[in-house]
Amino acid sequence: MKLLSPTELESALRDIGARRYHRLHPFHHLLHSGKCTKNQVQAWALNRYYYQAMIPIKDASLIARCDDSAIRREWRSRLVDHDGEQGDDGGIARWLRLTDGLGLDRDYVSSLHGLLPATRFAVDAYVRFVREKTLLEAIASSLTEMFSPQIISERVEGMLASYPFVTRDTLAYFDKRPPQAARDADFALNYCKTIARTPEQQQQVLAALEFKCSVLWAMCDALYHAYVAPNEIPPGAFVPAG
Repeated sequence: MKLLSPTELESALRDIGARRYHRLHPFHHLLHSGKCTKNQVQAWALNRYYYQAMIPIKDASLIARCDDSAIRREWRSRLVDHDGEQGDDGGIARWLRLTDGLGLDRDYVSSLHGLLPATRFAVDAYVRFVREKTLLEAIASSLTEMFSPQIISERVEGMLASYPFVTRDTLAYFDKRPPQAARDADFALNYCKTIARTPEQQQQVLAALEFKCSVLWAMCDALYHAYVAPNEIPPGAFVPAG
């Protein structure tokens, strides 16, 4: 292993995103191109809710073990983004308005009873990763946010153009996310480029991003297997109404 310059490290990280980010997954191609049924879109939104709901849990665990007050102050904004200031103005609340708009019962969504097992396992693995790995690795695992503005743009444009059951109000969650993600990604990227001063640390940063990409990919794999092909829904998971 050789020591990469900060510019080389950033290039290596962006290359991981170009090859491994879940915007490349077949399920997302279907979702964004208008080829999903309403039931499949419902399944995506329901399962993605668990990821959204666990983000502040993950971020709070990072803050709890961080002894640098400057990083804690910076990371606090992520909790506000998702939990909101009043409880109904954060990302989680807006995601529930998305599932409302798709015709899903809010209590059923928030109960998590309909989750695919693989969704739960993947998201829980991400939370454990952030709790148990080094602070550098935990922060590096958030770097998928470097690529999220592109997938959000594709998602909103494609879904509004393709699905009559989707409105701009339904997708209001995504209105605030691009600038939030860009802000968070800039901080995390600069942190990793500054702190990763050895080849070993740089490899940890790259591996952390690969792991996070795998978490998101695994969630898409589960959706595809259960609701596209071979269309085998695990016991207890969400079964579309019709």
